[in-house]
Amino acid sequence: MDSIRLLVVDIDKNIRSAISSKIMAKGYLCDEAADGIAALKLFRRNDYNLVILDARLPELNGKIVCRQIRKVSDIPLIIIGEDGSEEDIVSFYETGADDYLPKPVSVPILMRKAEVLLRRCGELERRGPRKISFGGLYINTVSRAVYVDDRQVNLTPKEYALLSFLSQNPNKAFSRDMLLNEVWGIDYDGMDRTVDSHIKTLRVNIHPYENYIETVWGFGYKFNAGA
Repeated sequence: MDSIRLLVVDIDKNIRSAISSKIMAKGYLCDEAADGIAALKLFRRNDYNLVILDARLPELNGKIVCRQIRKVSDIPLIIIGEDGSEEDIVSFYETGADDYLPKPVSVPILMRKAEVLLRRCGELERRGPRKISFGGLYINTVSRAVYVDDRQVNLTPKEYALLSFLSQNPNKAFSRDMLLNEVWGIDYDGMDRTVDSHIKTLRVNIHPYENYIETVWGFGYKFNAGA
C-alpha cells in the first residue's frame, strides 16, 4: 500500500511547517505550497489523499483553488481561514470543502479531523490503483489528469472514464454493451456507435499511444497492456 500523502497550502511558512511536522510525525508524506498557483501545479502532478487549504492565498485564492480541485476530484479538503464568519464558512462548503477551521488553528484538532475524513472516505484502507502508467501514458485517478509524454491532455469526462476503466482492466475484452453499462450507466439508451465515436476521439487524444486501445473485431475493445 502506498503512503498517505497530504498537501498543505498556506501563505504563512510557520503554519505550513507546524502542520507538515505533525503530518510527518504521523508517518504520512507531505508537500507544501505557499500560493494557489503552486498548489494546483502540485495537485496536478502528484497523488494526494487530502488537501489542507488556506482560505486567503496570493495568486489564486482558496475558493478558486477549491473550485478547481472539485472539478476533477472528490478528495477530502479542509479549509483554514482567518474570517471564520458564518457567511465565509458556508461559502466554502458550497464551493466543495469538507470542513472549515478558523485560525489560529489547533494542529492536533486539524489532524484529528483530517484522519476522520480519510477514514470516512476509505483513504486509510485504500484499494485500487491511484496512478496508472503504461510507457509514456500516465493516468492519475485522483486528479483525473492524463499525461502523454509529460504533456497533459484534455479528455472529455466520458473519454476519461473509458480510458480509466479499460486501463484498470488490461487485456480484458469488453463488448460495446458492457462499456455502455460501465461508462454511461445501465439506463443509457444510446447506440453502439456512441462507444465507437468516443474511442475514436480518445485514440486521437492519446497519440502516439493509441495502440493501447485495441479493437476486438465483432465484439468491442480492450486495453492491450503489451502494445
